[in-house]
Amino acid sequence: MSAVLSMAWRLARRYLRPKAAQGFVSFISLVGMAGVAVGVAVLIVVLGVMNGFESELKSRILAVTSHATVTGLEGPLHDWQALSVAARRESGVEGVAPYVESRALAAQGRTVRGVLVRGIDPALESEVSDLQRHLKGATLSALVPGSYSVLLGRSLASELGVGIGDRVVLAAPQGVATPAGLVPRVRRFTVVGTIDSGLYEFDHHVALVSLTDGARLFRTGDGVTGLRLRLADPFAAAAVVRRVAVNLGGGFYISDWTREHGNFFRSIATTKSIMFVLLLLVMAVAAFNIVATLMMLVREKRADIAILRTLGAAPRTVLMTFILQGTVIGLVGTLLGLAAGIAIATHLSAIVHALESTLHTTLVDPRVYLLDELPARVTVPDILRVCLTSLLLSVLSTLPPAATAARTQPAEALRHD
Repeated sequence: MSAVLSMAWRLARRYLRPKAAQGFVSFISLVGMAGVAVGVAVLIVVLGVMNGFESELKSRILAVTSHATVTGLEGPLHDWQALSVAARRESGVEGVAPYVESRALAAQGRTVRGVLVRGIDPALESEVSDLQRHLKGATLSALVPGSYSVLLGRSLASELGVGIGDRVVLAAPQGVATPAGLVPRVRRFTVVGTIDSGLYEFDHHVALVSLTDGARLFRTGDGVTGLRLRLADPFAAAAVVRRVAVNLGGGFYISDWTREHGNFFRSIATTKSIMFVLLLLVMAVAAFNIVATLMMLVREKRADIAILRTLGAAPRTVLMTFILQGTVIGLVGTLLGLAAGIAIATHLSAIVHALESTLHTTLVDPRVYLLDELPARVTVPDILRVCLTSLLLSVLSTLPPAATAARTQPAEALRHD
């Protein structure tokens, strides 16, 4: 068997370097390699972008939101201090912080925007999120109770046209009954900083105030909307928060980050699978190029094959010759595509920024993609999956022309030469 492979390999190498008169066959071989390379590179870049988008979205969501929440079923939690102490004792819970949250309107001049106002305890917020490192111009300690200070998302502040030191009016949805009718509860807050998380939905809709000021605005008294939890394992949030709520006595509404943002990640996973299947068609076209190349070579080498068969070469030697030749074309194309795909994915953000500057347009709109950049993360499993699929298609594409060559009858082939 080793002698057959050795002879087949020598013939395959010779056919891969045809003479000048057979340059067209060589050109078709290069086209086949290029097709495989393009398919592999595109697949790696697309899968890398999907992985990077998913990973970056997860990290940014977990940086500004809690892993899980426990809220009251029938209104604010008034015994939240005792519940907070009990929750801290639960295994898997690393931090607990109270919060007050409700929808409101933010107004500056004639500009009005719907916002999510969240009242937090600045001293405890670092236990449940990494929000501090996303603040611009202030720290969480700037939210002094009674000062009516507010931190606005970067995009929200831009739309309202306010900056640090400006004042903005927040109006609660619950009104106050007066002899003149129902009057909304409003309070003027001073902007002390902005939030730049890079997550459009958060930066565009969230306003943070102190827990005390939030309670006054929404009239929750000494109660809070609920407790925010930071867990040792964010991916076990659903199970852990359920256990915590049961151990606290039940009667709570629970939620976690996987439930609130689950649609994002399910859509990413679905899109990733669909894109993989669709882009396989590019590699299938490249495989057809390999079939065409080898078929042309078989017809070109009919006389050579007949002479080899006459001299005693077995059909399996001829079969292995063309299988090896097609495999080499696929292997070289796969390696070139792998190198190109990793290079493009590694520098994708710089490439996108350069294109945006050159074309004077926005290719990655945060209002559409939720992020303000296009991250890419190439993983070893994806590389193996793409490369093995490419090689498998390349090898399978060699079988029809190789079988045709192996069935060549010497007498019939030489009769026409």
